[in-house]
Amino acid sequence: MAEPLSDIAIARAARKKPIAEIAARLDIPDDALIPYGRDKAKLDADFLKGLGDRPDGKLILVTAINPTPAGEGKTTTTVGLGDGLNRIGKRAAICLREPSLGPCFGQKGGAAGGGYAQVVPMEDINLHFTGDFHAITTAHNLLAAMVDNHLHWGNTLGLDPRRIVWRRVMDMNDRALRDMVQSLGGPANGLPRESGFDITVASEIMAIVCLAADLDDLQVRLGRIVVGYRPDKSRVTARDLKADGAMATLLKNAMLPNLVQTIENNPAFVHGGPFANIAHGCNSVVATRAALKLADYVVTEAGFGADLGAEKFFDIKCRQAGLKPAVTVIVATVRALKMNGGVAKSDLGTENVEAVRRGSANLKRHVGNCISFGVPAIVAINHFGTDTDAEIEAVREAAAEAGVEAVLCKHWAQGSAGTAELAEKVAALADSGRARFKPIYPDAMSLLGKIETVVKDIYHGAAVTAEPAVLKALESFEADGYGHVPVCMAKTQYSFSTDPALLGAPSDHIVHVREVRLAAGAGFVVAICGDILTMPGLPRQPAAERIFLDAEGRVEGLF
Repeated sequence: MAEPLSDIAIARAARKKPIAEIAARLDIPDDALIPYGRDKAKLDADFLKGLGDRPDGKLILVTAINPTPAGEGKTTTTVGLGDGLNRIGKRAAICLREPSLGPCFGQKGGAAGGGYAQVVPMEDINLHFTGDFHAITTAHNLLAAMVDNHLHWGNTLGLDPRRIVWRRVMDMNDRALRDMVQSLGGPANGLPRESGFDITVASEIMAIVCLAADLDDLQVRLGRIVVGYRPDKSRVTARDLKADGAMATLLKNAMLPNLVQTIENNPAFVHGGPFANIAHGCNSVVATRAALKLADYVVTEAGFGADLGAEKFFDIKCRQAGLKPAVTVIVATVRALKMNGGVAKSDLGTENVEAVRRGSANLKRHVGNCISFGVPAIVAINHFGTDTDAEIEAVREAAAEAGVEAVLCKHWAQGSAGTAELAEKVAALADSGRARFKPIYPDAMSLLGKIETVVKDIYHGAAVTAEPAVLKALESFEADGYGHVPVCMAKTQYSFSTDPALLGAPSDHIVHVREVRLAAGAGFVVAICGDILTMPGLPRQPAAERIFLDAEGRVEGLF
């Protein structure tokens, strides 16, 4: 039997259509497109403004069980479902996040889907794309430069150098930059102080771009960014530094959603890219709103497992943007459930029905959590060639025990033909009007109460612990008028707990919050739990070692 084609080979063989033809499928006129070559474009700001009076389509969230090295295929399923909806005659669009270069050259790989359920041009999307991440990185670092420049030239705002909270960013995994001392070498180089770098996808500006309604809202949010504090603990903002205008200028084009296509030539918006384990993990509000005005069904994703991405999609993105999701699709694989059931990665090819049943506790937990938001759910079983009928039936039984249906999907190998059944059932659920969406905590709840609600109701933990300095910071945020904002939990993606090795569905664990950060511009408070890092490192054998240009100048090794 011939070896299956790689993702990049499949993407390269795709028969792409001019982006204007893809836009026409959603009745987007040529003059509303800002082309970036022949196969990708941004939507014009004036066109976006004109969409406001149109009715919204149905919003479908794709989320998943906790990720494992066995793979879940959330993005692949999002693309496959979008293609499937179009295949059965629905007017559907897809909304995805842009990939970060850090994982592309690290361990996780790209984020354009896989097999015959991909968005293209795959190489461009996974690399520099339309430059959005570069603009976000530059705007973030401009503010950092203006902070240090202000200190150098007299510090008229009275900013305490010991209480500066605005670090620098870059879109790469680089552990050497996590903590550093800057401005060494004498007075001409500025005031020496401790600082460091985060990865761009963890930047508050990334979150702002993804949550802002338009350019005016963008600049207001940028101005609210807190860069540090005075000795009396009063805040110093980007607006105080007069940085918000220049930052908004750098981000003007980055705010415009990107339109590309799937392998089957269906429209896909790929815009924004916050991680779900250290940020809110959803694509931009601007792209989602545009898609909802242009299509009858919009399929979007939220990063990592439903305990992170889906919870933040519901409690942060939908709350802030006024979105009302109609259906949640929870992706699971037999392989990943077997890992949750205690099977080593090397043994996943051997049938083990009992391990699937044990691991399905993870799936049931996520199903219950998603339903608790008032949104009907369905399970998509992302098929692998090693899955057996008995194992697949065990997943169906587990889903039924959780009160939902599970549908076998073969989109990786078959494209939309492999998701037609799922598409029919998802469309029926969306049209049923069953959704009664509601976030799991009210705005008026205290910040600590919101953290405890997520820990107890979503993670099924017993309690939250925190250092006195963390509790004091939460009280300070509330005193400053930020008690109404949602919380953005930053923790390991691999477990409901803060221990990445604790798989399955652990309960009664303790979640320790080691730090909290006010993201005043994004409109949430970040609670950093356990050992999670905001600047990842490269693995022992990074993917970068396998990426190269072939004799014809084509990219090889991306996955």
